[in-house]
Amino acid sequence: MKKKYNNPKKLKFQDYKKNTMQSLNEVEYFLNNFGKALKCINLYKLFK
Repeated sequence: MKKKYNNPKKLKFQDYKKNTMQSLNEVEYFLNNFGKALKCINLYKLFK
């Protein structure tokens, strides 16, 4: 019995652009909330 292999999906420029914009938005969200994360880490160390 032969295995059927799916051909890899060919990505278009719009797909790359969408993925890049999504990644940049995730990085921006992380950096915007980085200060809050540092406060939580400092509190955790204080109470530890």
